[in-house]
Amino acid sequence: MFIQTEATPNPQSLKFLPGKVVLDSGTADFRSAEDAAESPLAERLFAIRGVTGVYFGYDFVTVSKDDSDWQHLKPAILGAIMEHYMSGAPIMGTAKDAADADQQGEFFDEGDINIVNTIKELLESRVRPAVAQDGGDITFRGFRDGKVYLNMKGSCAGCPSSTATLKHGVQNLLRHFVPEVQEVEAV
Repeated sequence: MFIQTEATPNPQSLKFLPGKVVLDSGTADFRSAEDAAESPLAERLFAIRGVTGVYFGYDFVTVSKDDSDWQHLKPAILGAIMEHYMSGAPIMGTAKDAADADQQGEFFDEGDINIVNTIKELLESRVRPAVAQDGGDITFRGFRDGKVYLNMKGSCAGCPSSTATLKHGVQNLLRHFVPEVQEVEAV
């Protein structure tokens, strides 16, 4: 098995491409070893000292680290991913649908449903594919009083350039297509 790696804009995260589907649908974001209990692969990765976050996309795994050196972490992470796939264990240990988890806790006024649907469509078609190339994800969380609230996941969480991505990229795009949007904020 050959696993490729790609740098991300976040120096604390690396994107690992196992050459296989990681999640058929949705995404999964684990910010702690306790969160990882629902995924055998995430548990295996959190067992490596220095790993602080694990994110699964369709065909990639993004791993975030503390101040540890990638030179020492990368071989352990590659080994853990390879061992997991060779074991035949599932990526997710429960039947939890990651896409449903993304939609939990959304908030907006029912009268804004058309605006929210337009925002979601723009995020899905224009923003998420570009952000996924960098090993992360941005999902809709809410809309209130002209402000769009988004979740930053994977390499986007804690990335030094995420503020610029939100303010200069996503905010400008949404304001252009949805005049009701005044501001975008990460939650």
